[in-house]
Amino acid sequence: MRIAIAASLVVLFGLSSAARADSDDVKWIAQCLKDNQDAKVDASVIQKYCSCMNDKMSSNETQSITQWEKAHPAERKACDQVAGWK
Repeated sequence: MRIAIAASLVVLFGLSSAARADSDDVKWIAQCLKDNQDAKVDASVIQKYCSCMNDKMSSNETQSITQWEKAHPAERKACDQVAGWK
């Protein structure tokens, strides 16, 4: 699982030059991947979930995705569905 997470991070950092991703997005998604590395789901599910949550957050947000999701259950549920997290 750690190899899959590492591979996701490599892909994520490769996408950092994409028009939509900025340095904060990369930082927050990387932290979310790390926070969820022990989850019993495929790394691609975690990647989709973290990206979805990041997209729902304001660009001015100062909390991590893991912190923010606790106060936003509707967004968390929506991203669970998008990512296929069961």
